[in-house]
Amino acid sequence: MEQRALGRSGLMVSRLALGTMTWGRDTDSDDAAAQLKAFVAAGGTLVDTADVYSGGDSERLLGELLGDVVPRDEVVVATKAVVRPDHPRRRDASRGHLLDALDASLRRLGTDHVDLWQLHAWDPRTPLEETLSALDTAVSSGRARYAGVSNYSGWQTAKAAAWQAAWPGRARITATQMEYSLLERGIEREVLPACLDAGIGILPWSPLGRGVLTGKYRGGTPADSRGASPHFERFVGRFLDERSAGIVEAVAIAADGLGVSPLAVSLAWVRDRPGVTAPVVGARTVGQLLGSLQIEDLTLPDSIVKALDDVSEPDAGYPERSGS
Repeated sequence: MEQRALGRSGLMVSRLALGTMTWGRDTDSDDAAAQLKAFVAAGGTLVDTADVYSGGDSERLLGELLGDVVPRDEVVVATKAVVRPDHPRRRDASRGHLLDALDASLRRLGTDHVDLWQLHAWDPRTPLEETLSALDTAVSSGRARYAGVSNYSGWQTAKAAAWQAAWPGRARITATQMEYSLLERGIEREVLPACLDAGIGILPWSPLGRGVLTGKYRGGTPADSRGASPHFERFVGRFLDERSAGIVEAVAIAADGLGVSPLAVSLAWVRDRPGVTAPVVGARTVGQLLGSLQIEDLTLPDSIVKALDDVSEPDAGYPERSGS
C-alpha cells in the first residue's frame, strides 16, 4: 500500500487507515485480530481508535493485539480524547482531563506512547491555549509523537494551527479527522482550504457515507444493517434521502462501467482528493474490510471523477464563492 506523509510532517502512514470504533462492541477479539492481520499484510500502518470507543474497550482490545498479532513498531497508533459521553461536561478539553485521558489510553493500549494524539471535538468552555498546551506537554514528554484535531470547523482549525505555529517548540497540528465522502462534502467550503494552507493532513471518517455509498440501501434497509439498528438508525438515516439516492445511483453506474464495486469507486474518490492523507475505513468483519483493501490499484478516470464531482457538488455561496 502506498505510504503518504501526514500533512506537512515527516510521519509516513498508509493511504488507508483502519478504524476500530466497533471493536469491543460489534467486533470481537477474533475478528479484530483477523482485521489487523489483513490490514498490515496489505501494507496498512495507520490504526485509529479513541478513548470513548466501546467505553475504552476498543483501545484495550487493540493493546492486547499489539505485539501478539503484529509488532508494535509496524503500526502507527492514533487515538483521541475530549469527549465524555457519561459526564455532565460532554466535551472536556481542559488540560487536566486531557492529560489524565492520555495516560489512561496508554494504559489500555499497553504502550508508552501513541503516534498521533487527536482532540476529538471542540470545547467552547476551555480556553484554546490551555487545550493546546496539553498537546505540547504530551509531545514534549514523549507520550505522543504528533498532534491533531477532529471535527473542528474551518476557523477553529485555522486558529489552532496558527497558535501552534506561532512559537518554536509547540506541537504542530499535523492532522484532522473530518467526515468526508461523496455524500458529505461540507469540509470543502472552509476546513479543506484551511488544511491546505496550514499543511494539515485530512483523515476522512465515514468515507463510504455511513455505508450508504456501498449501495446496500438501494432496495430498502437490510435487517442486519446499521440503518436498522436502534443505535445507528438516525446516523444512517441522514443519507437516505432523494439527493443521496441520486449520488448512489451515479456511483453504481460508474462501478458497473469500471467492473468494480460501488464501495471501490466511493473510497477511491475520497482517497485521492486534494489534502486527503488516508480515509479511515471501519468494518465489523474481516470480510467487509477486504473489500476496502482491494482498491489499492484503482485510480478513477478523470471523466468519472468529474461526473461524480458534478452530481455531488455541495451547496456553497458567499463568502466561500466570491461573486456568487
